[in-house]
Amino acid sequence: MISGFLGTLITLERAVLGPRWSWAAPILAALGSLTLLLMPPTDLSAGLFLSSAAVLTAFFIHAARQHADPSIGVLGLGAAMWGLGQLIWLGSDSLSKAAPWWTAFLVLTVVGERLELARVIPRGREAAGPFWGGVAMVFLGPILGLALPAWGRRILGLGWLALATWLARYDIARHTVRQHGQVRYIAICMLAGYVWLGIGGVLEWLPGEALAGPLRDAQLHAVLVGFVFSMIFGHALIIFPSILRIHLLFSRLLYFPLFFLHFSLIVRLIGDLGGIFEVRRWGGLLNGVAILLFLLLMARAIRAGRRAPAPGID
Repeated sequence: MISGFLGTLITLERAVLGPRWSWAAPILAALGSLTLLLMPPTDLSAGLFLSSAAVLTAFFIHAARQHADPSIGVLGLGAAMWGLGQLIWLGSDSLSKAAPWWTAFLVLTVVGERLELARVIPRGREAAGPFWGGVAMVFLGPILGLALPAWGRRILGLGWLALATWLARYDIARHTVRQHGQVRYIAICMLAGYVWLGIGGVLEWLPGEALAGPLRDAQLHAVLVGFVFSMIFGHALIIFPSILRIHLLFSRLLYFPLFFLHFSLIVRLIGDLGGIFEVRRWGGLLNGVAILLFLLLMARAIRAGRRAPAPGID
C-alpha cells in the first residue's frame, strides 16, 4: 500500500509536471508493485522501490535548484526517507523496522503538499520554530529507533503531535471549512486528518511493544488510515484532475465514505486498545469498505466530469 499504490501515485503526480526522466519514478514503483503481486517480498521489490525513491529525491533536488521553497525541502526529505526505508528493508529484511521511515515519507509528503497547494509558508519564529521542530523529530525518530525502538517511536510521536498542532493552527483549512461544497469538504478532510495525526502521536507514547501487536496496529493505522487516507479523500479532488486532465464533479455523497472511514477506524482502535480481536477485525474490514466506496464514487465523479463542460457542485 505505501510503496506500491501510494508510491506510484505520488511519483506519477510529480512526473506529470516534471522533466521526462522523472517518469522513471512511477514506472519503477509500478514494477515494484507488480513484483509484490506476483511473488513474496524480495530484494528485487525493495530495489525497484529504492530506485523509484532515488529518482523522486533527484526530482526534488532539481526543483529546489530552480525554485527554493520550504515545501520542496519537506517533500524532498520525505522522498529520501522513503528510500532510506527501502535500504533498511534490504539490510534487515524487516518490514516493521522500515515502517516508521515509510510512514514518515507519507506524512512529510502530505505536509509538503499542504504547504505547496495552500501556500502556507512557515515564517517568523512563532510559526517556523514549531514547524521545523516537528519535521526534525519526524526525521530523528526513525534514526533513534534503529537502536532504541521504544524511544524512537516516542520522538516520532512528538513529531506527529507537533505537525498536527501546527497544521491545525496555520493551515488554510481552518478558514475554508466555513465555505460550501467541495471547498468545505476538502477542509473537513484536512482537519479530521490532523486530529488523527495527533492521536497517532499520543498513541506512540503508550507503553507496549514497539514493532508488533495490537498497540502497534493502532499506532500505525491512526496515521496511515486516519491521517493519510483522510488527506487522500480530500486531495484526490485536486490531484486527479491535474493528472487525468479532466473536470471532476463534486458530490455530497463523498461525505459517506469519509464518515465511514473515521467511524470504522474508531471501531478498529477500540478493538486494538481493548484487546477485542473480533472488533479489531471488523474495524479493519470496514476501513476497506470505506476506501472502496470512495473509489467507486470517484469513478462516478470522473465519468460525470467527462460529460460535463465545466466543473460544478451538486
